[in-house]
Amino acid sequence: MASSLDQASVFTNEPVNTFAAAGTRRQMRAALDAVRSSFDREHALIIGGRRVKSAAQFASRNPADPAQIIGLVQAADRAQAHEAIAAARQAFDAWSRVSARERAALLRRAAGAVREQRFELGALLVYEVGKSWVEADADVAEGIDFLEYYAREMLRYEEARTLTPVPGESNALHYIPLGAGVVIPPWNFAFAIMVGMTSAALVTGNTVVLKPSSDSPVIAVRFVELLEECGLPPGVVNLLTGSGGAIGDELVKHPQVRFVAFTGSKDVGLHINALAAQTVPGQMWIKRVIAEMGGKDGIVVCADADLNAAVEGVAVSAFGFAGQKCSACSRAIVEAPVYDRFLDKLIARVDQIAVGDPADAENWMGPVINEKAMQKIRGYIDIGKREGRLVAGGEPLGERGYFIEPTVFADVLPDARLAQEEIFGPVLAVMKAKDYDDALAIANNTQYGLTGSVYSSDGQKLQRAREEFFVGNLYLNRKCTGALVGAHPFGGFNMSGTDSKAGGPDYLPLFLQAKSVSEKIA
Repeated sequence: MASSLDQASVFTNEPVNTFAAAGTRRQMRAALDAVRSSFDREHALIIGGRRVKSAAQFASRNPADPAQIIGLVQAADRAQAHEAIAAARQAFDAWSRVSARERAALLRRAAGAVREQRFELGALLVYEVGKSWVEADADVAEGIDFLEYYAREMLRYEEARTLTPVPGESNALHYIPLGAGVVIPPWNFAFAIMVGMTSAALVTGNTVVLKPSSDSPVIAVRFVELLEECGLPPGVVNLLTGSGGAIGDELVKHPQVRFVAFTGSKDVGLHINALAAQTVPGQMWIKRVIAEMGGKDGIVVCADADLNAAVEGVAVSAFGFAGQKCSACSRAIVEAPVYDRFLDKLIARVDQIAVGDPADAENWMGPVINEKAMQKIRGYIDIGKREGRLVAGGEPLGERGYFIEPTVFADVLPDARLAQEEIFGPVLAVMKAKDYDDALAIANNTQYGLTGSVYSSDGQKLQRAREEFFVGNLYLNRKCTGALVGAHPFGGFNMSGTDSKAGGPDYLPLFLQAKSVSEKIA
């Protein structure tokens, strides 16, 4: 397995398996069986390379069958949070002096290891967070992409910068790491986003306390173990599992924490941003917060659009992974002349969605993540019945597991709660626009600004969208989910976060600081 970037300097995205081939289907079924055989294992915290137990443990459960325990993990306490930060801080001095090329080579070794374990990691995502086979494989593939892309990007930032010449001086600008930081990834892209934020921090020379979501701790354990197998020194990544309420604030406000990288809800992101802004005794810096938060993403369907393509894009964007993506389409904004035809086609398409246990390859949509999420989504469905017209779905499914039918409400008004609040579930609001001006106004009528899409055959309308549709990621004549590393740098405006542009050329500087050195020469 090559680790030198000189042998493969051009980044390309990892292809995603469709499981159309019999061979890949057999591999995935074997991986599902293998992962199932490891259920109920207890996993320790990893602090300074040591395995550490806590006084209490909790279970990671399969959302398709909550009686099924994926693994037991530790509920870290405040003292262990402090211990993990101390370990990261101690490891920083040595790790920050490891060359950028060596750090990049470690990421590429990790990418190779993920490829070798791709089906097992995908199977774990099927069980732990309820992803379909294709969604799980895409999650793992994106993790590989982050490792490969950031390895190459770090070498670019290691290169000398061209500065304005000054007679009698030698001037240089170079980038140095920040310090020890906290990485708080979400459960919905439990592998990709966790890998992306962690690897970006590592390759830039920082050390990390990784606090995964309590809904997806086991996949994080496996990734840290994989990094260790690839040669990561002790203390460079420290794994803390446990509730955000118990240890989250303790990590964010600690004086030795230099940065916090977070992906999750708006409310939690704003809380982290406010807490990190408060200086505490012993703190020598302004903490940097990299926050990617929620979305209320809209797809505009123009009267001149290819309706079949638009229906497919809306359905896949709204109901892929049960709508549990910050980029998911939760608002379809349709011009009046084609509104009724679009709605009829959409209802027919949604009726084709197979919902059930994602361990079965025939099921395209699985469960929502937990009981709390299910109750929240059902509450929004009740609201939708008052604010709009229910035309598809709206009911729970099955006797076990957190399954909800893909749900569509028509005739939703722009200021309705269903049109304004992030639901994070399989609920779509369809809204009628008088014309294109009205459609763009509705699309921008939200506190968020993450993703959006426009379906139109009119080049002038598409150009207006480029200029007027205020989102961080705009897609034209395609779905609004499925950002690819390197091709679609990802991050949003307004309450969608700090527009970090993950997977793009501007991401690594968020984990770096620039140092200018000038020397007088004879």
